[in-house]
Amino acid sequence: MAQNKVVLITGASRGIGRAIALAFAEPGSAVILNYRSGSEAAEKTAEAVRQGGAQAVLCPFDVAQPEAVKAAFKDITDTFGRLDVLVNNAGITRDNIFPRLKESDWDDVLAVNLKGVFLCCQAAMRPMLKQRFGRIITITSVVGFTGNAGQCNYAAAKAGIMGLTRSLAREVISRNITVNAVAPGYIETEMTQALSEEARRALLEQIPAGRTGTPEEVAAAVRFLASDEAGYITGQVLHVNGGMYMG
Repeated sequence: MAQNKVVLITGASRGIGRAIALAFAEPGSAVILNYRSGSEAAEKTAEAVRQGGAQAVLCPFDVAQPEAVKAAFKDITDTFGRLDVLVNNAGITRDNIFPRLKESDWDDVLAVNLKGVFLCCQAAMRPMLKQRFGRIITITSVVGFTGNAGQCNYAAAKAGIMGLTRSLAREVISRNITVNAVAPGYIETEMTQALSEEARRALLEQIPAGRTGTPEEVAAAVRFLASDEAGYITGQVLHVNGGMYMG
């Protein structure tokens, strides 16, 4: 259970990040909400977390900036004395077909979506190793398994997360730290809501469940992997995709 746990969620202001934050909103817990922009949305998420009975702390920093990450994690451990759960959710897209993909768009996506995970996991190691407990869950994507035209940078970053997750899981399980990933398929977010009806129909044809998923369904998978009941699960990817990819 997440009760009385200190939980940090990156990219927590809206969408899947917001749903994950609300899934951990229990009396006695502290939910730390990271975001890079969109302070108004972050404030609304924090208020919703407080209504669930948890303490909510806003923690703006860029996961791709090493010094900012180190400073933020130091503040968290100085304030709470521990960090129990890290959810790496922050991510960006810079889509384009490969011949037109700018080097800067490759670098930006890899910096946030993969290097950011590395930096946050490394910063979480000190408190988690010290307390001999931790849960790390990273949001990857079905695209990391299937590929997707126009998303070579995004797919590469999301695929890289799986290698990092499995390798780190082997290193730290002896200290009661589990490291897992959740791979959403197409989830009902602002992005999918903006699709044309034709594009939406084509999308649904790829999904055996016949519908897009909800942020809350992704959050439930994250919450499970952070629980005591999942203490013997590590180095795994939990797919939440309505049957779109089965592997």
